[in-house]
Amino acid sequence: MTVDIKKKLQGELDELESELFIHLPKEIKRAREFGDLRENSEYQTALQRQTMVKARIRELRQRMSEVGSIDLSKLPHDKASYGSTLLLYDAEREEEVTYRLVTPEETDPAAGLISTVSPIGRSLMGKQEGDEVVVSIPSGSRRFEIRRLTTLHDEVKSEPEAIE
Repeated sequence: MTVDIKKKLQGELDELESELFIHLPKEIKRAREFGDLRENSEYQTALQRQTMVKARIRELRQRMSEVGSIDLSKLPHDKASYGSTLLLYDAEREEEVTYRLVTPEETDPAAGLISTVSPIGRSLMGKQEGDEVVVSIPSGSRRFEIRRLTTLHDEVKSEPEAIE
């Protein structure tokens, strides 16, 4: 899982570095040729884009470092954490919903992939099967019961090649 995240981050980083070191210098050089830099919107736009690209590159490098430091062996075996799949029951709506806790880069709420740093993800982190969880959402709050918890370790036992 973390390998896929790193590849995705590295791909974005490669594109931004190409833009920063190849494309933007050409744009800046071309924009300088238009004359007075104080009133040159193309030049100002290129400089602003350069600043944004540099900031995003710093963020990506930091995030790659964080993802690289995830030690899957230290994830709990009996509590919700990164990679856990939870079957939740909402008594008020009388429905079950399944969520998997993932990194922000993997988030896809429509597919049930919820970031560990989202309001729902934060509420679920560290919880166990049978726990009741109150999740604050923009429209108020929802109360869930954790009916089933499958940790990353449980999945690895059934699919040894799942983690790379």
